[in-house]
Amino acid sequence: MSDRTLVLLKPDAVERGLVGAILSRFEAKGLKIVALDLRQLDADTLSRHYEEHVGKGFYDDLVAFMSRGPVVALVLEGPEDTWEVVRTMMGATNPRSAAPGTIRGDLGILFTENLVHGSDSLASAEREINIFFPKL
Repeated sequence: MSDRTLVLLKPDAVERGLVGAILSRFEAKGLKIVALDLRQLDADTLSRHYEEHVGKGFYDDLVAFMSRGPVVALVLEGPEDTWEVVRTMMGATNPRSAAPGTIRGDLGILFTENLVHGSDSLASAEREINIFFPKL
């Protein structure tokens, strides 16, 4: 059995030249990249992606960060609960408390710029993949 999840390599990952290092971790784990695109996110896409945060105090800063430069959007495929495997590999949201060996633990510095987004459930993965790769 296999499923898919969405991953976004955020502007800080692209700016710091960490795209290859992060992608290689996913591939080394045995996850397959089935879609990948470097793109600049607009306000409409971000409002759909972060719909649960619209109107919250941090939303405008989040949109400003996520639209300040390109992101790498990708879909990973793997065994059942691939989203959970990816979330574990990412580490805690705050890089300062993320475990060594995780993407954020090894490469992250700032809570507000934490390199990577991964879907937080199978339902979220399906919704988010449809936003970024509707023809997949």
